[in-house]
Amino acid sequence: MTPPPQTRIAATYMRGGTSKGVFFKVEDLPEAARVPGPARDALLLRVIGSPDPYGKQIDGMGGATSSTSKTVLLSRSTRPDHDVDYLFGQVSIDKPFVDWSGNCGNLSAAVGPFAIANGMVDPARVPRNGLAVVRIWQANIGKTIIAHVPVTNGEVQETGDFELDGVTFLAAEVQLEFMDPAADEEGAGGAMFPTGRVVDDLDVPGVGTLRATMINAGIPTIFVDAASIGYTGSELQEAINGDAKALAMFETIRAHGAVRMGLIAHVDEAARRQHTPKVAFVAPPATYGASSGKTVHAGEVDLLVRALSMGKLHHAMMGTAAVAIGTAAAIPGTLVNLAAGGGVRTAVTFGHPSGTLRVGAEALEADGQWLVTKAVMSRSARVLMEGHVRVPLQP
Repeated sequence: MTPPPQTRIAATYMRGGTSKGVFFKVEDLPEAARVPGPARDALLLRVIGSPDPYGKQIDGMGGATSSTSKTVLLSRSTRPDHDVDYLFGQVSIDKPFVDWSGNCGNLSAAVGPFAIANGMVDPARVPRNGLAVVRIWQANIGKTIIAHVPVTNGEVQETGDFELDGVTFLAAEVQLEFMDPAADEEGAGGAMFPTGRVVDDLDVPGVGTLRATMINAGIPTIFVDAASIGYTGSELQEAINGDAKALAMFETIRAHGAVRMGLIAHVDEAARRQHTPKVAFVAPPATYGASSGKTVHAGEVDLLVRALSMGKLHHAMMGTAAVAIGTAAAIPGTLVNLAAGGGVRTAVTFGHPSGTLRVGAEALEADGQWLVTKAVMSRSARVLMEGHVRVPLQP
């Protein structure tokens, strides 16, 4: 039997924030992959180079980390007052599945630029020079994101002087507004605090009872105090990712927190839902050395945060987790708010392994319930390569 030829598919490889991913227009995909299902997942797995028992993704576009094993599908939006529908797929590195349970806040920064460059935004709404406002429907969680994209001479401006810790080179700033960011995750009932409390006692077998803030905002996230699990909040990747016992502990926390949040019914289901929830640990400000070699001084930050993604400590901070941080910081009494000193806050600057990040949120209390109307942060984005990917698919 003659082996099948490679399928050629139009694609763009983009950096968004501190992540990279392969971007597709849904209309460019093979017909069977234009709808959710096994054909779509198989295609994206093969594009990225998963599952790879070696953990390197050598035979694909992935970069062997959670930050670089990502895919984005875009189409013109049929929703009123939106320009583009955005669907994010987190591709497992060593297992044969694509996790569609959440958003990628970092790659959200690249959606607006891609949409403008690919004619998915009404040209009448794109200024010759200035900021184009792109209205994005985030289909994974059913939320609106507003991107403010710089445009120069009618084209997306990618270069500039905006510095983002975790990204080596300067670029143009893209401001993102995550509207009504409390995540509508299946099983979580859409509640910002699914347990009804801003702090809970979370029983974790083999670890103990931990105080935890479990929040649905940006992405479902479980926050614990760094000191309660033996950390300072100033750790870099090597302190966690080379410690199998530590990684197992965080996964146990994540699984039991997911059950308490109503995201899964049993801890065994966590292995099939790697993208959400996230686990993060927080600590008060302290001086530490970032992975870039620069010193982050205690006076520069309101708190320290470290977060895990797909089972590993993230090299910087996931954009959606940053939304969760900003939201939790704005609500008095959460562990994030307390680590930042407590009180009413509309923005925080937090320290992460690569440096610092500022995120803001607008919160209000009504009838005993906290509401956040939007969270705001700045990222940058850039096209790395455009053209076609080639994939050996069975007919």
